[in-house]
Amino acid sequence: MHLNPWMYPLLFFTGLAAGFVDAIAGGGGLITVPMLLAVGLDPKVALGTNKLQSSCGTALALRHYARSGWIDWSELRPGLIASFVGALLGALAVTRMNPAFLRPAIPVLLLAIAVYTALSPKMGSKAGPRRMSPIAFGWVFGLTLGFYDGFFGPGTGSFWTMACILVFGLDLLRATACTKAMNLMSNLASVLVFVAAGKVDYGVGAAMAAGQMIGGRLGSGLAVKRGAGFIRPVFLTVVLAITARLLWQNFRR
Repeated sequence: MHLNPWMYPLLFFTGLAAGFVDAIAGGGGLITVPMLLAVGLDPKVALGTNKLQSSCGTALALRHYARSGWIDWSELRPGLIASFVGALLGALAVTRMNPAFLRPAIPVLLLAIAVYTALSPKMGSKAGPRRMSPIAFGWVFGLTLGFYDGFFGPGTGSFWTMACILVFGLDLLRATACTKAMNLMSNLASVLVFVAAGKVDYGVGAAMAAGQMIGGRLGSGLAVKRGAGFIRPVFLTVVLAITARLLWQNFRR
């Protein structure tokens, strides 16, 4: 797609802002998808390009979380594999089914997360009891949330964070790091499907990806430095923003 040259700096800074927010609490698509649609991309190309560019920011954020010691790869390995498989199946399913039937339910679930987070000021401040083994947790939530991310997507990071805290017993910072790892795997699976279908604009994606990587590094660095007390209000804000966007989309329909 041919764009005016002045659009590329705008795409870069959009990616930077989205990468920064996404590295802390997810929800970067709230910023990038409207911009991709605004520059005139076909909706499916916009989704494919969004997956490509967001994977770059997520990868750099994940790298920083891992180097800071917040990820245990041996525990996450089953979930990483399952997330990739689930997202691949979800992305293939969306080519055959319309995910619109999920639209009424997802805002309700996200609103429940927001209410729980608001009413639980100490949520994720320290590690809690582990209710599932790493293998069971990884395959159950990896396949389920990976499929959802490939099939529909909004709020996947929020669902992963809550699962990591309430079921896997991680504190909020480790849960955020875990979420980035799972998101990256499901994004990569979706990217493969979109690339195979020719639904990616590489020029637009590259401009956003450059900003995403800088934003992802800055956001993850701030999250590691400031900890759960900083992540929690950002997480709550993002969950409410995604909920509001989905409710507005449902209302318009």
